[in-house]
Amino acid sequence: MNEWVDVLPVAEFASGTWQTLMLEGQAVVVFHLDDGFYGLEDCCTHDGSDLSSGDVEGGEIICPLHGARFDIKTGAVLVPPAEEDVKVVAVRVDHGMVQVRRS
Repeated sequence: MNEWVDVLPVAEFASGTWQTLMLEGQAVVVFHLDDGFYGLEDCCTHDGSDLSSGDVEGGEIICPLHGARFDIKTGAVLVPPAEEDVKVVAVRVDHGMVQVRRS
């Protein structure tokens, strides 16, 4: 199944912010960076913490528990203690709505 799910109108999603939602039982965090929208599973691969509770610096999300850093665009681990990348969630803008793909 490749359906797209509305998150929020683009006009209500300020740059530099992020939103969380549940998608098929999985927490997802959608980021609005200066160059677009990106999505990740909202779970640190090191300890299971909600990444959405952390801070964003540039294009990185910092886990609030142990400081692991992940690239928001690719999900790649940038700083340990995490060793596994975070799963990327597809995001698009369609008719003024930010959407994530349910797969």
